[in-house]
Amino acid sequence: MSQFFSIHPDTPQARLIKQAAEIIRKGGLVVYPTDSCYALGCQLDNKDALERIKQIRKLDDKHHFTLVCHDLSQLGQYAQVDNRAYRMLKAATPGSYTFILRATKEVPRRVWHPKKQTIGLRVPNHAVPLALLTELGEPLLSSTLLLPGEDEPLTDAWEIRDRLEHEVDLVIEGGYCGTEPTTVVDLSNDYPELLRQGTGSLAPFGL
Repeated sequence: MSQFFSIHPDTPQARLIKQAAEIIRKGGLVVYPTDSCYALGCQLDNKDALERIKQIRKLDDKHHFTLVCHDLSQLGQYAQVDNRAYRMLKAATPGSYTFILRATKEVPRRVWHPKKQTIGLRVPNHAVPLALLTELGEPLLSSTLLLPGEDEPLTDAWEIRDRLEHEVDLVIEGGYCGTEPTTVVDLSNDYPELLRQGTGSLAPFGL
């Protein structure tokens, strides 16, 4: 049975953030709010929780998982970022974007794209995950909470708890997040490539 925390979307309660971080450190899988949709998240090196995400979402090995980072400097630890990409990232973070970049050795190979050696990264513009990331001191390995056979992500935290209470360890309710996912931009090559149009504007990338 999962725990359920209601955390204020603008001024997160420090006590609840600390408790949520401790659940993650102990190997927990959590549902948390972002600036686009609710997401599943766990520690980067947690193999068991990664498999649970794959099971919940019925994902194959070609899926791009995302590292959700606190800021651009943390993102730079886990991805290869040249000057051109850095300028674009600086203009677009924090925000509703997922960037595809080549992974560094800090990222376990099991979450790389098997052929491209890339990983998704993002810095959300939402107080709850930013507070949680600050408390953790490391990124969250994440995936949008989109269940198999459904066209849109779940938006109601109470419904999420009802449907996933035996599959996750914690559901964080942080207000309505919407159903439109992030804009996904591949920055791993010479020129930015739009992979998915979502909530983020294309202006920073000249697309």
